[in-house]
Amino acid sequence: MIAAARGNRRRDPVIDISEADLEPHRRELTAYCYRMLGSSFEAEDAVQETMVRAWKALDRFEGRSSLRSWLYRIATNVCLDMLRGPQRRARPMDLGPSSAADAPLAPGLPENTWIQPLPDAKAFGPDADPADVAASRDSVRLALVAALQHLPARQRAVLILREVLRWQAREVADLLGTTVVSVNSALQRARATMASLDLEDATADAHHPHHEERDERDDDRREMLERYVDAFERYDMTSLVALLHEDAMFSMPPHPMWLRGPDQIVRWMTGPGAECQGSRLVATAANGCPAFGSYRQAGPGLHRPWALQVLEISEGRIKGYHHFLDTSIFTTFGLPAELRS
Repeated sequence: MIAAARGNRRRDPVIDISEADLEPHRRELTAYCYRMLGSSFEAEDAVQETMVRAWKALDRFEGRSSLRSWLYRIATNVCLDMLRGPQRRARPMDLGPSSAADAPLAPGLPENTWIQPLPDAKAFGPDADPADVAASRDSVRLALVAALQHLPARQRAVLILREVLRWQAREVADLLGTTVVSVNSALQRARATMASLDLEDATADAHHPHHEERDERDDDRREMLERYVDAFERYDMTSLVALLHEDAMFSMPPHPMWLRGPDQIVRWMTGPGAECQGSRLVATAANGCPAFGSYRQAGPGLHRPWALQVLEISEGRIKGYHHFLDTSIFTTFGLPAELRS
C-alpha cells in the first residue's frame, strides 16, 4: 500500500486528491506497464512505484493536466528507468526455429528471458465498456507484447500511447517532455520496426492486432473450452487433436523448446510430457485469452500446481498452446495452492 508514503501536507483545496483518487487508475496503468515491460510481476511493481511517487508529489500537482495524464507520465518514467538494462523479453518462438518432440529438452533460461502472462482481472475492470475491453485484450496478446520488446523504450511508449491508447501527438509530447515532431518521428520508426518483424504467427502488427473472430458465439467458445478440459483431463489425444489448429504452436517457458503442428504436440504429450496424464484444470483468463491452471497429480486425491496454460484461439481452434511452468504466477492469478478431492 502507498499509505507508508503519507505525511502531513498542505494542498490547494481546489486540487484535493487522495489515495482513493489514484486507485481507480491502477488497472489501466497495469496494462500499460505490462505492454512496456512484458512481465506481470514487473508491471505490478512499476504501478506500485507510480502510486508511491504520485502520492509523494501531490503537493506539486497543479492540475494543468488531468490526473490520469499525470499518472501516465510518472508510470512512463518508472518503466523507462526499469528498461535501462539490455534484456529483452521474448517467447520461445522468437528465439529460434521449432524443435522436434523427441529432441533433448534444453535447460530452462532465466525468468527475465520470457514474456510473462498477465491476468485479465488485473488489466480490465468489470464495469469497462465491452468494446474498449475487446480492443485492450487485443493489445496484450503475447505475440504483440513480445513484438513491442523489439522497440527502444521511448519508441515503445510512443507506439503504445498513440496506437493502442489513442492519445494525440501533442498529449504524448507533453508526457515525454518533447516535441510533436519528435513524437511523430518516433512513431514512424516504431511502425517500420514492427512491420519488419518476421514473427512466426504474424500477429505483431500494432495497427491490426491479432484477435479471435468476434463473430464466434460465446456458447460455441464455451463448448470448445469444455471439450478441451474434458480431453486434457482424460488425456484423450484424439479429442485434443480435433481442437488444435493445423499450425498450432506449443511452448513451455522457461525452456526455449517450441513445437509446431498437432503431430509434434501429441508426440511430446505422449512422450516426455506423459507425466501430465491425470492432471486437473482450473479456469482463469490471461492476455485476453482463456487460460487454465494445470495441476499435476501428487498423490491420492492431491494435485499441485504445474503450469499455467494460455490458449490462443483462431478460426475456432487452438492456435497457440502455451504452458508457463513458473508456478509462482499461480498466486498472481488467484489460483489455489493445491487441489484435493
